[in-house]
Amino acid sequence: MAAKPRVVVYTNVLVSAFAFGGVPEKAVSAVIHETEAWVSPLLLEEYRETTQELFASRKINRSQFQALLTGLASFTAHVNFIRPRKSLVICRDPEDNMVLECCRAARARFLITGDKDLLELEGEMLQSARLQRLKILTPQDFLREISLYRLSKSEI
Repeated sequence: MAAKPRVVVYTNVLVSAFAFGGVPEKAVSAVIHETEAWVSPLLLEEYRETTQELFASRKINRSQFQALLTGLASFTAHVNFIRPRKSLVICRDPEDNMVLECCRAARARFLITGDKDLLELEGEMLQSARLQRLKILTPQDFLREISLYRLSKSEI
């Protein structure tokens, strides 16, 4: 049996999935049911801090905040934890480096994000960080990839 693909989900996708639904919610559901999801302590902390900041700044209402807390609890119950040992400095935003460090430590195949800076990273930059296998995808693109994975699995 083929191993499930390893995936890291960036904070913005989880917020969209649990507070607003739609395509990000479908992508996160596919992550939970069809992949190995990975998170680092720093990424987990960012999930928590972002949730608090969005509610405190009134960017989400109380019901969205509750849905986000419940969704994050459910998501983190299905993830594997890893502590990256090597720092990366390839992005201008340190938080972007942090998520790439998690991807590298987890040997992730996919990073699901809405972050434009991450989505624009080129192969050469990823290769220099030893992340050449990593595909950085939007939730929509991830759903297409996981459909291809399902198809290839059913042909075995």
